[in-house]
Order: sequence, then structure tokens, then C-alpha cells
Amino acid sequence: MGALARALLPPLLAQWLLCAAAALASAPFTLPLRVAAATGRGAAPTPGPGPPTEPRADGLAFALEPAAGAANFLAMVDNLQGDSGRGYYLEVLIGTPPQKLQILVDTGSSNFAVAGAPHSYTDSYFDTKRSSTYRPKGFDVTVKYTQGSWAGLVGEDVVTIPKGFNGSFVVNIATIFESENFFLPGIKWNGILGLAYAALAKPSSSLETFFDSLVAQAKIPNVFSMQTCGAGLPVAGSGTNGGSLVLGGIEPSLYTGDIWYTPIKEEWYYQIEILKLEIGGQSLNLDCREYNADKAIVDSGTTLLRLPQKVFNAVVEAVVRTSLLYIQPMMGAGLNYECYRFGISPSTNALVLGATVMEGFYVVFDRARKRVGFAASPCAEIAGAPVSEISGPFSTDDIASNCVPALPLNEPVLWVVSYTLMSVCGVILLILIILLLLPSRCRHLPRDPEVVSDESSLVRHRWK
Repeated sequence: MGALARALLPPLLAQWLLCAAAALASAPFTLPLRVAAATGRGAAPTPGPGPPTEPRADGLAFALEPAAGAANFLAMVDNLQGDSGRGYYLEVLIGTPPQKLQILVDTGSSNFAVAGAPHSYTDSYFDTKRSSTYRPKGFDVTVKYTQGSWAGLVGEDVVTIPKGFNGSFVVNIATIFESENFFLPGIKWNGILGLAYAALAKPSSSLETFFDSLVAQAKIPNVFSMQTCGAGLPVAGSGTNGGSLVLGGIEPSLYTGDIWYTPIKEEWYYQIEILKLEIGGQSLNLDCREYNADKAIVDSGTTLLRLPQKVFNAVVEAVVRTSLLYIQPMMGAGLNYECYRFGISPSTNALVLGATVMEGFYVVFDRARKRVGFAASPCAEIAGAPVSEISGPFSTDDIASNCVPALPLNEPVLWVVSYTLMSVCGVILLILIILLLLPSRCRHLPRDPEVVSDESSLVRHRWK
């Protein structure tokens, strides 16, 4: 039989009005993934005598066996602030002497960048001139997102994460000097921490990412996990709902039940495979390839659940048809009637499980085993009622064996193709220049009376 699957229920449609939350018996929106077996909460093996155990990607063992004591997972609990609307951010110390900044946690990009100059929407920035350990790398970088962009200079410096790590680490860092729609009104962060794979790093994948540097220097397992606790709370609140980013492992106190894993299909974004969507227990009955066109990713840097246009239209129609408008209220609308926010938007290039979905779960990014895990989060509750759930198994007999369409060439491949074509063109141009510069031997040879031009030759042979 095919792989088992579990239905994940994201919280965005379960973020209903606070006054009605306790009366709701079940959540209306299911999001099945093709998943592997769950990792239970059984006790990890006790280390015995002998050499230290190598970091392992087997779930709970991370929390109980941190590598060489470099990471303290309990100290990482509640190290995030923020909400889904303005992002979740982590306190980081950069440079010598240390400068404190708040950094947006983004699993949908791969560059570590901070404000390098004053900006009207940020309260602080990283001044490279004040750091004795900053080293410029001599090249600039530009990064564009779905919304917003920035440009800056690349260098390296020491970074300290106050909650959870002993010591500092040398990482690549971009200082932002120009931006457009990146720093926005009301935000409380000064930079961005891209936690995706190096394939997305700019200007090229050869630039080592923050997390790759941390794994190598702190000798932690190649895994991190997130719990974000803004589910069901208005996004126009204080911006301090909080959460936890566990770098290097899994913290058992941040989830309940089992962790269910789904494979990472491609190591650039955290691309997974969505099998189907259901509204009010009824499937949308779309080909599963529609959900994954052209990719489905888990991205904490995106606020909403973004759906391909065809899927978005089907979801809206289903919600209108079933009247399951359990949506959180909009704050500060300035209207005489109540207004509600629906946490989805159409997308032209991906299905994105954004922060409003991740808020319902403890999400494990297990890079070592190339999988993403989901578990129930104890903070995703309203009046004691969970806003999300994990259920299953369910039959996959009516689902295609592969719901992911053929992947387009990603950017690293395009760079290789571009450089190859440029090299070929360069060689051809060089040959032409050499031919033009070399004297023609034919001009110095005596003319053979039997040798005629091509045109006369044609005529001559024609008459023969």
C-alpha cells in the first residue's frame, strides 16, 4: 500500500471570534500531507560510556542529548516575540562590542541581513564602524521577496544568541542600505534571518547561510523547530504574543501527542506535498497537482495561507457555500459594523503555508532527514479549545501517486546554464578576433590560372 497520510488542520479558519470559540466542536479546514510515521514521545536512550554520540535526527533525542552542551533548549523557550501579521522575531547580539537587534525569523529565504543605516520604521541598526570584529567581503547583494526588496553589502561578524547558546559564532551578514516595502510601519524588528537552504542564498548558493554556520561551529544537529503562539489573537495587538525557535533540536514541552513528518521534496524552500484540501469535511475535488503548482512550501515569513488562483477560488466558493465564517475580527477598521479578516490570499506561483497556519502547530524542520514535522501546539488554544488538530490515517486510493509537478529549473541551475552559454560565446568571439587579426596567406600565393571563383566554377561545371 502507499504511504500513510495524516490530515493537518491549520488554524487560519479556526481562528474564530473569541466569544464563540468555546462553542465550536471541531475545526472546519483540513490540509492533508503525504507523511511518514509519527515520532512518539518515548524516552530517548541513555548515553553509555564511550565516545560522545553523534547528533541524530530521531526526534526527541535532540532535546535530551544536546551536542557537547552547546545548546540549551529550555533556554530557547519563549525566545520569540511578534504575531503572524508583523512576523516573529528573535533577539540577536552582533559585533564587538555587541549591538542588540531584533531579527525576523523567515523559513522562506536564506540570507541573514540587518539594517545598516537609520530607517524611519526601525528603532535601531547595525553600525559596522562600531564593531572591531566586522570584516567586509567586498561585494553587494540584492534580495527580492514576494513583497518588498533590499540591497546591501556583505561582510562577516560575530553573532551571539543570548537565549540558548554559550559563546559567539562567525556568520555572513548583509547590511541593508536601500530597501523598498521591506521595513514597514509598526514592525518591531531590524533585520531578517533566512533559515531556508543555501540554494536560495543571494548572490549565490556559495554564500554560507546563518544556520549552516551555526550547525558547523556549534556542532548542533541539522534541525530546528518553531512554536508560534498568536493563534486566535488579533494581529493588531501588542505584537508580543511570543513563541519559541529551537535551533538544533526539539523541545518536548512545546508540543503534545506525536510529531508527524512529511518529506521535503526539494531542498531550496521547505517544499512539501499537499494531497488535498477540505472545507467543512468536504473535499474540494481538485487534482492534487493544482495544490502543488508550482510548489507548496512552509514559510514563516509569509503571513497568510497563499493558494494558487484556481484553489483559492474553490476555497472561497466552498466557504460561501458552507457559511463557515469562523474568522477572527479585524481591529481598527473604523466602521460601524463588525469586519472580519479571512486569512488566505491568491498566489501566482506557490501554495504557501504561512504564519497563520504555522501558529496552530509545533513545526519541526528536520534537514538531516529531509522532512518537515507537525505536532499539536499547546499554545494554539482559545478558551481551552484547540484551534487546530492532527488526525488520520485516511485512504489515499483516490489521490495520485505524485502530486508534485515536474520542477522548473531553479536559480542555481539557471546560473550554470547562463555561465556556460557566456563561455561558449566568449570562445567563439575570441576565435573570430584571431581570424581577423591573422594575415591571409591566400593573398600572397600566385594565382593558379585553373583556379576560379565559386560562381565561375558553377558555370564552368554546368557547361562541362
